Order: sequence, then C-alpha cells, then structure tokens
Amino acid sequence: MTAGESRAERSVDNNKTSCLIISQLREITGVHNNQLLQKAIQISGGDINQAVSFLTGESAREPDDGTSANEAESESSGATDNQSRGSVIDLTGDEKEDLQKAIALSLRDSDKKESGTAENQDLDQAGDVSGGESKAGLKRRRCEAWGDSPNPHDRKRDDKWPVGLKNVGNTCWFSAVIQSLFQLPVFRRLVLSYKVPQNLHQACRSHTELRNLAFMQELRCLFALMVASKRKYADPSSAVELLKDAFRSSEAQQDVSEFTHKLLDWLEDAFQLTASAKNLHKKTQNPMVELFYGTFLAEGIHDGKMFSNIETFGQYPLQVNGFDDLHECLEGAMVVGEIETLHSDQSVRSGQENWFTKLPPVLTFELSRFEFNQSLGRPEKIHKKLEFPGIVYMDRYLHKNKELTRSRREEVKKLKEQSTVLQQRLERYLNYGSGRSGFPLADMLQYVWEFASTKPSIVPPTQDTVATSLPKSPPDTSLTLPVQTSLAELTAAEPAEDTGPVGTAQLQRATLHKPFTQSNPPMEMPAHPAPRNITAHELAFLDNCLQRWRAEVENDITDLKNKINEIKHSIDQMYTDSLMCQVPYRLHAVLVHEGQASAGHYWAYIYDHSENMWLKYNDLLVAVSSWDELQRDSYGGSRNASAYCLMYINDNLPQLIAEDTDVETGQSLRSIHTLPPELVEYVREDNRHFMQELEEWNDEQVRKIPQKELVAMSAEQEAGGSTAEEESVTSQQTTCCASAKHAVMVKDQTAQAIEKAATSYENVGAKAALKEAFHEEYSRLFDLAKDEPTPQNDPRLQHVLVYFFQNEASKRVIERTLLEQFADKNLSYDERSISIMKVAQTKLNLIGPSDMDMKEYKEWHDDYSLFRKVSVYFLTGLECYQNGKCRESLTYLVHAYHSNLKLLKNGKKRGVDETLIGYYRRKCLLELNAHAAQLFESGNESDVAEGLSIMNDQVIPCMHLIVNHELSEEDLGAVEMMRNHWCSFLGEDMDSHLQEKLTEFLPRLLDCSAEVRILREPPKIRPNSPHDLCNRFAAVMESIHSTSPVTVK
Repeated sequence: MTAGESRAERSVDNNKTSCLIISQLREITGVHNNQLLQKAIQISGGDINQAVSFLTGESAREPDDGTSANEAESESSGATDNQSRGSVIDLTGDEKEDLQKAIALSLRDSDKKESGTAENQDLDQAGDVSGGESKAGLKRRRCEAWGDSPNPHDRKRDDKWPVGLKNVGNTCWFSAVIQSLFQLPVFRRLVLSYKVPQNLHQACRSHTELRNLAFMQELRCLFALMVASKRKYADPSSAVELLKDAFRSSEAQQDVSEFTHKLLDWLEDAFQLTASAKNLHKKTQNPMVELFYGTFLAEGIHDGKMFSNIETFGQYPLQVNGFDDLHECLEGAMVVGEIETLHSDQSVRSGQENWFTKLPPVLTFELSRFEFNQSLGRPEKIHKKLEFPGIVYMDRYLHKNKELTRSRREEVKKLKEQSTVLQQRLERYLNYGSGRSGFPLADMLQYVWEFASTKPSIVPPTQDTVATSLPKSPPDTSLTLPVQTSLAELTAAEPAEDTGPVGTAQLQRATLHKPFTQSNPPMEMPAHPAPRNITAHELAFLDNCLQRWRAEVENDITDLKNKINEIKHSIDQMYTDSLMCQVPYRLHAVLVHEGQASAGHYWAYIYDHSENMWLKYNDLLVAVSSWDELQRDSYGGSRNASAYCLMYINDNLPQLIAEDTDVETGQSLRSIHTLPPELVEYVREDNRHFMQELEEWNDEQVRKIPQKELVAMSAEQEAGGSTAEEESVTSQQTTCCASAKHAVMVKDQTAQAIEKAATSYENVGAKAALKEAFHEEYSRLFDLAKDEPTPQNDPRLQHVLVYFFQNEASKRVIERTLLEQFADKNLSYDERSISIMKVAQTKLNLIGPSDMDMKEYKEWHDDYSLFRKVSVYFLTGLECYQNGKCRESLTYLVHAYHSNLKLLKNGKKRGVDETLIGYYRRKCLLELNAHAAQLFESGNESDVAEGLSIMNDQVIPCMHLIVNHELSEEDLGAVEMMRNHWCSFLGEDMDSHLQEKLTEFLPRLLDCSAEVRILREPPKIRPNSPHDLCNRFAAVMESIHSTSPVTVK
C-alpha cells in the first residue's frame, strides 16, 4: 500500500464530505479550480451558501495586491464553459441578484451542512428555503401514489421475473437507484447478509445512527421481497418513510445523485457501526467504501507553486455541455487549465491534472444536466446529445499510465492541429469565392466549361425577348411601358434565381414567363446563357485548361478528405492498443430522467448479466429492452429523456456479478434459498398473506356467479359422458356460427350467382346448377382478390373469400365457406334457390370431422370477423373526425389500431394498413391536446377542469398505449410535441392554483406508465351487418380530403 493510499484511507470521512461540497460548488458556480474551491470551503467553514458567495464575490473575481496574474488567468479559464452558454448565468459576473436566484433554486433540494452540527437544525433551515420558492422554481413532482388493482391476480409475479417497486408518491428516483443497486449481486449480498450485533441500539450515540440502522433493516426486508416475493412488485413505503426526515419535503421530487449520495452515506455508517461494535480495537475496512469509493491525485501549479493532493470520490461529476461523448467528458474533467506548460521550464502557468489512483469496483458517473437560465429565470435541463459506450477502458486516466497518456495526448493534439489545417484547406476548395457565400471550385470550373461550350446565340437576349413578346400588329405606345418594365424585372430577377450551382439540365428548364408581358409563353426563349462569339481555337484552349484544372482540384479535394479521415482514424485508434485496454469497465445501469428541470420522471435500464439482456425498470413495470432503446432514451438530443447517471462495473472482477452458490455443493442458489433464515420466514409470511388474498378473491368471484349458472355447470359436468360424435357435432355447430353470419352478409351476391345458373337448373337440375354457380362465384371472387386494397376501395370488405384468397387460406377452408354460402337458409326466395340450398346442405353434411380441421376453419372466420370489426371502428372514427368529434373519434381509432395489431401478427393482409390508422389517430390526438391546452390556458375554472379531463380520460390513456408498443418516428414526434406544449407553461406567469394543478398533472403526462388508465370501450357496433362499408370508406375519405362533407345514407 502506498503512502498516498494510506493517507486517503485515514481521511475517508473528511474527504467524502469535502468532495460532496466541491461537486455541488462546481455544478452551481462553474468554477473548476480545486485550489480556489478548497479555499472557499475553508473560509466558509463548510457552509455552502457562504462558499458560493465567496466564489462569486470580489475576492474570487479580482486578485488582491499579492495575487499574481496567473491566478486570474486560471480562474478565467475555469469559467470558459459558462461564458459560452449565452443566456446562462455567468457566475463570474456582477449580477449578484441573478446569482442568488440560482443558488436558491440549485440548493432547494441539496443544501445540507455536512459538518458536526445537528441534522434537525439543517432540516429546519431547509424547510424555510423550500417554503419561499418562487413560481419560476416549481417543485419537481412525481405522479400520484399507485393504487393497487383490486384483483390480486393482476399483482401476481410471473415465475422468476424481476420484482418491480411500487411508486408511493414522488418516489421514482428511489425505485431507479434501488433497482440499479439490487441488480448488482455483490451489493445485494452485502445488504442481505448484514447483521446487527446485540445491544448495538443501546450503544448508538445519536438519533442519526439509530435511523441509519433502522433504514438498513428496512432495506434488507425490501431486498428479501424483491428476491422471493410472489407479488409482481414490492411496497417500499417503510424504507421511504425513513428517508423523509433527510429531505426537505416528501412531496418534492428528489435528485438521483443527491439520493445516491445520501443512501451510500447511510449504508456506510451502518456498516461502520457494526464493524466498530465487533472490533473495538481494530480498524476494519468498510465494504461500502471499498465497493463505491475511489481516489484520484490532483496535481499542478497554482500561483507559481506546485501542489499534489489525493482526494476521495464516490460519484464522479462530469459536465455535459461542450462534449459529444463520455471520453471527451472525462478528458475535460481530468485536465483543467493550461496543462501543456505544467512541466515546461519556459514559463509558469496555473493548471491541474487529475489522475485516478484507485478505481472503485463500481464506478458511477454523474452527468450534470441542469443549469440556471438567466433569460427565463428558472432552472433548465440540458438536452444535448451525449454518447457513451457499453465498455469503457479507464487505462488512460490512471496515475500509473500518466507518462504514456501525456505522450498520447500530445500526439492527439498534434494530429488535431494537422486536421484543422487540412480542414481549412478543404473549405477553401468547397467554399471558393470572395463573396460572403462561396461555391465548390470544381463545380464553378464545370459551369464555366458548360458556358463556353454552349452554342452561341444568334440574336441578343433582349432583342429575342422583345421580338417574341410583341404582337405582329403595328406598334402601340401603350405597350412600351409594360415591355420595358418586364425587361427590367427579368434582368433583376435572374441573379436572384441563381443562388447556387445547379446542373445543366436544371438551368435549361429555368425559363421565365412573365404574365404581364405576354399572353402566351415565348416560342424560342434561350434556355442557357452563351458567349456571343468564340472561336474553335479559344474553345479548345479553354476546354484543355478547364478540364485539367477541374481534375487537379478534384484530386486535391480527394487527397485532403483521405488525409483527414486517416488522421481521424489515428485519433480513434490512439487508445485501443493492448497497453491501454487493461482496465475495462462494463456498463451495468443507466438512470434516465425524462422531462424538464421542474418536473419529470426517472427510470433505469439495467443489464441482466445472467440472461445477457437489457431490462427497463420503470417503477413496478419491468420489461425487456434493448441497446437500441437504451441509446434512444439515454443519449439525449432528440427528446426530453436523457441519461443522468451511468453505473459501470469492473469487468475484471467477475465476483461482482457472480450469483450465490452453496458452500458445500457449489451449485447456484435461487430465490428464497439465498436469504438468511430470519428473512426467509419474513418472505414466507408475506407470501402466505398474498396467497390467502388470492383464495379470498377466487371465493368471492364464485359467489358472484348466478345460481342458475352453477346449476348449468353442474348438469354439464354430470353429462360428461357424452359420445365423441356428439361433442364433435356441438363443436362444429359452434364453429359454423361466424361463418353462417358471413354467409348472410353476402346473400345478395349468392342470389345473383344462382340467377346466372338458371339455364342449367331448368335443363339439367339442381346439382348441375349448384356446380355451375359454385365455379362461377369462385372465379369471380378469385379475380376480385387480385385487386390491392386502398383506403377508398378494399375488396376484402366485399366478401369473406376475397380475404381468404389474399391471405392464402387452405383450399378446404375456401371451398367449405363457399358451400356454406349456398346452403344458407336465407336463400329461400323461390323453388330454384330452395332446391340448390338443399343440395348444398346435403354436401355440407357429408363433410365429417376427419375431412376438415374445424379449429382452423373457426380461426379463419374469427379473423375475418375481427377484420370487419377493425374496419368498422376505423370507419366510425373517420366519420366522427369528419364531423369534428375528436373525442369520440379517438376512442374508435385507438381500439381499431390495437385490435388490428392482433391481425397483423399473422400477416400484412390480415388487417388494415396500420400507418393509415396511426395517421388519423395522431391527428385526433394532437387536436385534442391543443384544445385541452387552450382550455387550461384560459384560466377559467370550468374550462381548466374540462381540459384536464380530456387529458386524463382521453389523451394520456392513448399515449400510454402508444409508448408501450413499438414507436414509429411519427408517433414519437407527436408525443414529444404534446409534452413540450405542456412543459412550455412552466416558464409562464400563472395563478398559484394553476401552478398546483400543472405540477400535479405533468408527471402523469411525462410518465404514461405511472398510472394505468384504461381507455373506455367505444359504443357497441355490429361489425357483421351487411352494410356497404366500401362506399362509406370512399365517401368519408373524399369528405376528409375535400372542402365540403359528403354524406352517405
């Protein structure tokens, strides 16, 4: 062990507190100079408010007489990022009032004194600040507490699927952090195996120590339920209740990084109490410190003096602004100031380098995504895109690789300088010219060659225009002014048209026609400017020069691009050799925040190491995810969701993710067998209560069944000895129900087919007539099935067999369906129809169970029934939309879309085009959202209530269904547009009661999964009724896309 590491271990507690305050000061003030930050902490005595005042006061901005210019230069470089943000507060400026506003908002949830003063006093002070919040700093709120489903079967766990956590009111931050830690086997084992020595509670010296022990016990119980509960999700209320005293308000949404700091502090204290009680005279390692805390060496020059300090860190803070990926963030955090002259004898400048001396097994990066916007007067979230890898190699940031990394950084710096010079040269080729906007030089040379090689014009352009513009009649002085005006306008318009390089074909098409100059277009307008006179010698000389120059320019451009790409590749490969890939850290969890600075929702993506897949933990919902979905939601830049915290684990330490094994047999332990005996009994007792709840529910449902149904069920059981033949007949009758309805729907078409076979019936008889009618109808429907469905005309609606043909149903299914059509009893119009019907019924009865798979037959007809139901839902929704009834329309369209998904699983032509339904669903959704927002913005109490009712009853349930299925880009854009519309109200002045309603409502909008709201069923319809749906579709489509409505009776 080195001296630096021993020193760090002896000062873990002090360094931890100092590191936390420094991290907060960096984020609030933008100052990154460690010496200045340490000085501020010393002067303020650990009071973060006073420290901020010092850093932004005269003492931090202006050097005194004894301070060299180097210090000012260092401070200026530390604030460069803030100065580049435009409207964002420059914390080195003189706007003290704006600064105090930023401090009040930034410290609203995080201002805690970590010194030896009593914690209760801190809470009282925090409450005072929280009570004085301005309207610009609305509390971050979460959704309302979850309401359990009355049906316990809805709360039953699916086999060994991970257990979720119930949101008990503004606790999505708790769920995200706890799940990320619980899914880390090494941490889970530490918590579950924790044991409190006897009489330890009596030995506790403060309320804080007692509280930390109590929280540890509650966390153990919660983890035990998450391991072996039979419930789909666990209730963390007991653990959360203990956290309320540590935060200012149980109603405010907490910050993930702050909560993680607090959680690890409490657990560390609990483990330290236990270790101290067991070993009074021997210092032991704290497992929380060993697992989550590391050290780094900060060295450099300040005020002409060298310094070198070892500091402890838990969550390493990284700035997002100004960087594109995680490595850029780390480079920016590890090098501060003028580092290139740190080891030069030429001059003395201020600068600092940070080098990791000890990396923790679990490495957590805290991404700084919030800042205070001066122009808006409120906190603002940074939505900038930031990429991060699945595996990050930390070798280049280690102290042991310091010299190697410095040399590589110098190489990268030189390569970037070369790339910059080459890029500037390339720009001169791509933006050539002395004007404000340049053009590609190669294209300009091509245009000159095209001009020179164009056939010379016979007449001047003005003469040609005038000649073709004037009529053949004698000149009239009244025409002189219009002609002159048109020529002037034409001359002035031509340069404006040529705004950039275009191809020859495009220029040839650019003929100008002025309506006030002539009644008819000119017959022979020159399509392309051309030289008046050019000799063959001149043309040959120009052709030779221009072609050669253009080839030279294109070669130069290609060489420059290739060289730039080579340099980029060299930079990318700078740290990929084996020397720099010895310390891999694998991404374990990503904590995501969606929303704005004032309101939002947290969830987590966590890697399941045993199953090798990503899972999304969103409160009580746990779903399979993917790396693509994680990137979409976590990188930021395109929507309101972005990663706020990244948790990596050392890939060289397999014990971090190793599952529990039996000591004697070495076999893996699962579920309840991994728990200590006292927790086994605790979980079994909870499971017994839950199973009893399930039994009581089942008994209650049985009591609700009417007595006559029970008698019928009893009789059915007694008659269980029926023959197989009777069961087959019954099944066949049930199966034929849907097909019989389909036969009734097309009885008019069947009657026409029978009419065409009248001659055969008169001459040969009913059997021959049925055969002819059968084949004629079969051929007609087969030909009709060749037509592709369109929104205005879908042949599948005309006949069930068209649907079967297009979806390639079996021949037996098609023939039986058509035969059943001719056997329909509703065809009893005349003697011919009755005779053919009886022949068809006879043939139908000859088809036995062995000849036909009745299950398959039923499935085909059920699919067609569902298809017509979807079509009628869609049609009804369109008709409601046409008449301005968006609320009714949305209900029909949503149910049409989701019923249609069941059909599309079996084939594209099984259902309606989902993009068409989705298009009108989005239109209704956006119009309803805009209407609801307008009602809310009016401020009228009844209008506000109606607007929120529209959102809660219609829009949010629909959004819930959308976001829980595969999102299209259009749906994603619509959802973001609606959310942004409501989030924009956060920056507006409004009454306090509207603020309250908005903060209660926004979390439900931002996190649709937080409240399970079911969209009400639309009014009952008859999808199998013989309406001419095709004509109705054509009419409503024409009506929607025309100015006047079309009515179909």
